[in-house]
Amino acid sequence: MDYFHLPADQDNIGQISSLGLAYLGDGVYELMVRTWLCLHGKATNKGLHRAALNYVSAPAQARRAQKILPVLTQEEQEVFRRGRNSHTATIPKGASVAEYHTATALEALFGWLYLRGETVRLNELFTMMMEE
Repeated sequence: MDYFHLPADQDNIGQISSLGLAYLGDGVYELMVRTWLCLHGKATNKGLHRAALNYVSAPAQARRAQKILPVLTQEEQEVFRRGRNSHTATIPKGASVAEYHTATALEALFGWLYLRGETVRLNELFTMMMEE
């Protein structure tokens, strides 16, 4: 099985909770950030983890998510909305409730796109988010 090119059945994706999609999307987003950091020479090995935190923290994700909201399709907006409205047990230090919910929404969207095999769309959105 190729877990990097895994377009899942739509019925299976529909049965995954928003928090489940966010859990997967967190890993997808983190891998994309780590790859971007390495390819852009943004940090040495010692500083990669610290540099990644500037992109993967809830406040950072929430800020970057704002860049893509205007270009999301209706279906993507719905996944984002469901992710944002999912109930989480705890909010990490350093993040507001709104930031954490927006970051969760972004992760749910990335998880959903990944499972659908929409890597081109993932790359488009990620590129928009990383533009300064």
